[in-house]
Amino acid sequence: MEEQKDVTINKEWLDEEAKQFTQHPDYEELPSLKLIPNEITEVTIDFSEPFHEWKGEQGDKTIVKKIVPVTKNGTRMNWWLNVKNPVYREILNAGLSGQSIFKILQTGTQANTKYVLVK
Repeated sequence: MEEQKDVTINKEWLDEEAKQFTQHPDYEELPSLKLIPNEITEVTIDFSEPFHEWKGEQGDKTIVKKIVPVTKNGTRMNWWLNVKNPVYREILNAGLSGQSIFKILQTGTQANTKYVLVK
C-alpha cells in the first residue's frame, strides 16, 4: 500500500458539494402501496391536495410518476403511479365526480403490470 502524503483538505467546499446530492422529498414519506396480482384491493384516495410528482430516467426516457396518497385498511400509504398508465386518468375523472373509494385489480407484475378499476 502506498504511503499517504500529508494533504490539506478543505471540508467547507466538500460539504457544500455534497449538499447538492442530498435530496429532501417534497411529499410525506409513507410506505408504498403494494398490490397483490389478481386480488382486488380497496383504497381511499385523498384528493384534498395536488399529487406530488417524481421524475426519473430509464434509458433515454423520462419517467413521470404521481405520488397518490391512499388509505388501505386504515393505513396511510403512497401509490406511485405512472402518469401514462390509463388508470391514472380514470382516477382523476372519478375524483372529479366525487368518488374517493376505489377497488383496484392488478394483473401482471413489473413491466407487465396493469391496473383495472373494479366498479
